Amino acid sequence: MVSIKTARELSLMKDACRISAEALRAAGEAVKPGISTYEIDTIVRKYIEKQGAKPSFLGYGGFPASACISVNSVVIHGIPAKTAVLKEGDIVSIDVGAYYRGFHGDNAYTFPCGKISENAQRLLNATKESLYEGIKQAQAQNRIGDIGSAVQEYVEARSYSVVRNYTGHGVGAKLHEDPSVPNYGTRGRGFKLLPGMTIAIEPMVNEGTHYTRVLGDKWTVVTLDGKLSAHFEHTVAITPDGPRILTLCE
Repeated sequence: MVSIKTARELSLMKDACRISAEALRAAGEAVKPGISTYEIDTIVRKYIEKQGAKPSFLGYGGFPASACISVNSVVIHGIPAKTAVLKEGDIVSIDVGAYYRGFHGDNAYTFPCGKISENAQRLLNATKESLYEGIKQAQAQNRIGDIGSAVQEYVEARSYSVVRNYTGHGVGAKLHEDPSVPNYGTRGRGFKLLPGMTIAIEPMVNEGTHYTRVLGDKWTVVTLDGKLSAHFEHTVAITPDGPRILTLCE
């Protein structure tokens, strides 16, 4: 069932989204050659808890960390580790959620570690831009398919592929709510967007094939061909006046 938030609930949710966005920014500032993903995860957890909130991902379905940190060919759900030390040229996708006063905020960003290749930068640019193409379609009375189609068309026009096995989602009192928000689709199809809905739009874009596989830890999702992947995400509220991004650092 799709949850429609009241004005009060949206106000509470904006606080959770602010904390999530600020934690993500702190994580991004720490991305440098020589730091481990475990150290970045510790920064995220400490920041969120200092705000009186809880990391949304910690313990979720058994996930052992506060942030998903996915490097290079890892698409999503990378588990932070002391042995996973970043190096110059890596691209680092960090996905952060915060739970505060009954609501979740959820966002992700792919950061360059030092100087990255031109190919990697183009992938990051295209993925980030596709997120905003999707957000433009998050208008009341539009359909979920309008969002997915906008992302897919933008990405595929640049010869990249959108991941099919994992999607965006509703977000609110639960981290994952209805409806699913795929990064592909057909315009005019799917669930109708209504004021008060809050959704996480999150393109996951691969340099090569859209196919993925899950590693033996049952969490880490990697590209099937070993090529790069990028991930950007915002929590967005559907309003009568258009989409409102809740996970912006102001």
